[in-house]
Amino acid sequence: MPRGGEAKIAIIGGTGFEEVLEGAREIRVGTPYGFPPKLIVGEVSGREVVLLARHGPGHEFPPHKVNYRANIWALKALGVERILATNAVGAINLDIKPGDIVIPHDIIDFTRSRDQTFYEGPEVVHIDVTEPFCPELRSVLVEVARSKHPRVHDKGVIACTEGPRFETPAEIRALRVLGADLVGMTISPEAFLARELEMCYASICFVSNMAAGVQDRLTATEVLEMASKLREVVRAILVEAIPRIPEERNCPCSRALEGARI
Repeated sequence: MPRGGEAKIAIIGGTGFEEVLEGAREIRVGTPYGFPPKLIVGEVSGREVVLLARHGPGHEFPPHKVNYRANIWALKALGVERILATNAVGAINLDIKPGDIVIPHDIIDFTRSRDQTFYEGPEVVHIDVTEPFCPELRSVLVEVARSKHPRVHDKGVIACTEGPRFETPAEIRALRVLGADLVGMTISPEAFLARELEMCYASICFVSNMAAGVQDRLTATEVLEMASKLREVVRAILVEAIPRIPEERNCPCSRALEGARI
């Protein structure tokens, strides 16, 4: 496990969020899994925050090629204890519409080719993900989001697919039967890797479109357009949520490895 530094909070998301940071500076951090994109360190309301652009500064890494292990390891090495992620998602649940904000509470993982764990032997670890998202962070995000946006859902099950293609209508029908409310391509293994390093993780999901079969056609352009429309709302949620995060952690995330090793 990497040694911690000073920053306690990280934002993982797309480009454009660096504007929330004061005194921003770029750093590089090497890991056993390679180099993540350049990290940006600055302050939000007096608290040091690290920003990581998941897909790289030019959005050059598709979701199935993101180096999730390097990203999470580097944040841990900087001392990060809590991660606030932003994710563009499609809506499967018909009560959720484009433009809505969802703070998900559970995950269904349908990824296939990604490196899923830091523990590949000889040490064997079975991490508990009864609550995949940190309850403390979720509580803060729900409260703040409701004050910033008229349509906020305080729970939801997000299915993570491999990408980079969108899902077929039949796949979406199957996901609906399984209980998924949302579909995206980046929540896994990111959330699970954070748990393996005893880091808190929660997501602000912004709904960019209805899933395949619910609307006639999906395009990357509409996803980007909705992301642009909601960027200011997501920024506002992050800026207000960060100072509300308790200094001390009283959630199970910080004790995730207790009883997990074989």
